[in-house]
Amino acid sequence: MARNPERRTSLLDAAIEVLADEGARGLTFRAVDARAGVPTGTSSNYFSDRDQLLSQVGDRIFVRLTPDPVDAETAMAPAPSRELVLDLMRWIARRLAAERTCYLGLFELRLEAVRRPELRTQLTQVLRSDLEGNIQGHLAAGMPGDADTVRLLYFALTGLLLDHFTVPGILGDRDLDDMIETVVTRIVPEV
Repeated sequence: MARNPERRTSLLDAAIEVLADEGARGLTFRAVDARAGVPTGTSSNYFSDRDQLLSQVGDRIFVRLTPDPVDAETAMAPAPSRELVLDLMRWIARRLAAERTCYLGLFELRLEAVRRPELRTQLTQVLRSDLEGNIQGHLAAGMPGDADTVRLLYFALTGLLLDHFTVPGILGDRDLDDMIETVVTRIVPEV
């Protein structure tokens, strides 16, 4: 296997684009090579098979979606309140919109995980860990609500973004920020 980390990252980023644009069925070594602008056969020198490529694409998506620690600390600086939860939910939505390709790629990986038990295990572990980290961070920061509040916010935002990215007209004339405010107001208790 080739060991150029920059090339591997470039191939993974190209694979994310292919996954987002063409779906899991379109994710082939040839498609990745074409998207990355490298000679045919390059990606097969970096990944032993499609399962390894999918697994590493998942890892790369999570790296790209993880906020900068300084940005996260700044976002969490205000006093805990329902308004801060609203600001954080909007911040998360903006960050995910900025990485739309990654988020669509993640949706594709979720669908592919239905048919690939190893990928499902990996995604379950990573997503569960992320959710648990969000719950612990919410509680430790003294935010309003409990663990179920965070779970409901997670599921609501995931669903809103799925529809926003895939069928944006579904909200009609409603703005995503307005919907996020409705979700937070209905789920997060006032302090």
